Amino acid sequence: MNIRLGIAAILLWTVSVLAAGAEVLDRAALAARIAPPMSLGEEITEDGVYQLLNSGGAEAGYVFQTEPMAALPGFSGAPINVLVVLDLDGRFLDVQLLTHNEPIFVSGLGQAPFHAFFEQYRGHSISETLVVGTPYGSGDGGGHLVYLDGVTKATASVRIAHESILAATLQVARSRMRGVSAGRPPSPALDYDEDLSWQDLVDQGIAARLRLTNAEVQALFDGTLWEYDDPEAQDDPDAPYLDLWAVDVGPPAIARAVFDTDTVDTLNDFREISGDDEPILLIEAGRHGLVSEDFVRNTSPDWIGMAQDGFPVALRDADLLIDLNPDLPEALLDARAMVLRTDRRLGFDPTRPWTLEVQAVRQHGMFQPETGSVTLSVEHTTPDRFFTEPQAAARSRSPFEIAVWNRRADLIAAAVLLAMLLPALLFFQSRLAGLRAYTPFRLSVLAVVLGFVGWWGQGQLSIVTPLATLQATLSQGSLAFLLYDPFSLLIWGAAILGFFLWGRGLFCGWLCPFGALQEFAHHLGRLLRLRQIRVPARWDDRLKWLKYLVLAALAWVTVAIPAQMDKAAEVEPFKTAITTFFLREWYYAAYALFWVFLGMVLFKGFCRYVCPLGALMAIGGALRLRRWIPRRLECGSPCQLCRVECQYDAIRKTGEIVYSECFQCLDCVTIHDDAAQCVPLRLEARKDKRMPRITGHPNTLGPAVVE
Repeated sequence: MNIRLGIAAILLWTVSVLAAGAEVLDRAALAARIAPPMSLGEEITEDGVYQLLNSGGAEAGYVFQTEPMAALPGFSGAPINVLVVLDLDGRFLDVQLLTHNEPIFVSGLGQAPFHAFFEQYRGHSISETLVVGTPYGSGDGGGHLVYLDGVTKATASVRIAHESILAATLQVARSRMRGVSAGRPPSPALDYDEDLSWQDLVDQGIAARLRLTNAEVQALFDGTLWEYDDPEAQDDPDAPYLDLWAVDVGPPAIARAVFDTDTVDTLNDFREISGDDEPILLIEAGRHGLVSEDFVRNTSPDWIGMAQDGFPVALRDADLLIDLNPDLPEALLDARAMVLRTDRRLGFDPTRPWTLEVQAVRQHGMFQPETGSVTLSVEHTTPDRFFTEPQAAARSRSPFEIAVWNRRADLIAAAVLLAMLLPALLFFQSRLAGLRAYTPFRLSVLAVVLGFVGWWGQGQLSIVTPLATLQATLSQGSLAFLLYDPFSLLIWGAAILGFFLWGRGLFCGWLCPFGALQEFAHHLGRLLRLRQIRVPARWDDRLKWLKYLVLAALAWVTVAIPAQMDKAAEVEPFKTAITTFFLREWYYAAYALFWVFLGMVLFKGFCRYVCPLGALMAIGGALRLRRWIPRRLECGSPCQLCRVECQYDAIRKTGEIVYSECFQCLDCVTIHDDAAQCVPLRLEARKDKRMPRITGHPNTLGPAVVE
């Protein structure tokens, strides 16, 4: 009955969370965020673009939020809403993070790094090619890219936030500065078919060509510092410097003309996954090449750019392995080829003219070379018969559905792990504990938890999530963020189920990545023969109350000083050790390493004495419906073996199990079921050996025989 009520409560909570939505600021809230002497003017578009007024009341720019115009789903599945203040020339005056539900920041890194990322836009222009990342190699490759520093461990969230800013800002810039309507661009007509050859593409202008000789490029550098820095251009002036073909291969009919059948299938899969991306094929048969030697796959190309309506188009490597159609000319089959992609949601319209730009780069000097470049360009348009106008959107997937889809592989793997572990602990506990190889089995599971659940899946549960839930409840805010990390939600579900079946032990003993890390530290300490610290029972009992005080203090901070909750939650080293893999400021790393190294001599010191999440799990463990650890009458009187061997000190002298401190390691179950270790079983076996056995039956005529 209790289990049914618990499940019903969880289902009702889930429904209420799904109904919650994200917030868009009203006019008064926006006006409060505009720094004097500027002020907020009138709303000039239906999607929430306002005038920016200077001190004299004249129009000085535009103010808008990204979500109404570019509701791109974040890593969590929900849009990231950002305030953008733009001047009349397209220069960013201010960019502020308003609302988001990205799990890496909500329950991991904290809000500060995300807010700091947006400060980098100030002073930059929408006419610059802004990308998130770091320059390749030496950082002076002469490319056209302007780099914004990302946030370690939050690449996906930061990239989506950046694309949301670009999409919304380009809409405003095109409509207000260029007079171009900002409707949804056309998408490839997937059902349109046309038999095309490479020559057809060339004759109809579907394949654009940019060809320059060494002499033509040399002429562009004449009179500059880099005039004599390309000897090959002077030795063979008529040879091709650049022979570049560009083809929009979004339409299937065009893709079939340039790719072999396997690559066409790969591109179809690409469309399924990245339906809003427009793939552009580039083939280069000259000596220039497509990218520099320092280029990194799946990033923005440093030598190649695109522009439309005078604004840059964001390009990124599609990271596809491709093979060209064998019917293409031999010179192209031997050339370099790659597929780039651009997001149509950022405003790119493949049916209107766009410009492909290539940087020809030279360097002057040897030790600290100066880099110079010239831009080579060609304009291109793909006929509109290959595209279809955007249809009315069908029911969009909820943020939760998107988040589940984005992490489907990880969720399946985690579900398989739980489906194997939970039944084994529930139905085969004694058999499992009796395995000769039980310790290697347990360490193998903990290795998977640390590596897959923790470092790979970012499924380390944190006290931040319950505290954020408390904070949102008190402020009557949205609880939608709880659904935006389905991987962690799955682990939370298993932990809550564990409350009813085992208490805190399932999560703290088997599913906590930092707990696994501490256990490995303990085994390493034993391997190194380090002297182990065993806290006296009196102090152990006192220290175990410390974690409840820490939990209470965090709850008080959440209610009284909510702005300091993220800093207070740093008492957990999880963010440093698991979420960022120790890649943080030195004092955070030192704090986390302190607990890891202490674990080499003091068994799971943080888990047992300080962990506020462990305290919450212990409270939740009060829902436990059964005493699952077997006991005998002799346990505690006279036998004390299990109590002495329990490294968690979770067994009283009476033999009673303290389930609020039990981590489900099964060591006591192993002892209880092992006739060679359990003292009562050994005494009983010894007693059986000493007692004589009487053969024969008392009703028989013959005498009984004593053996």
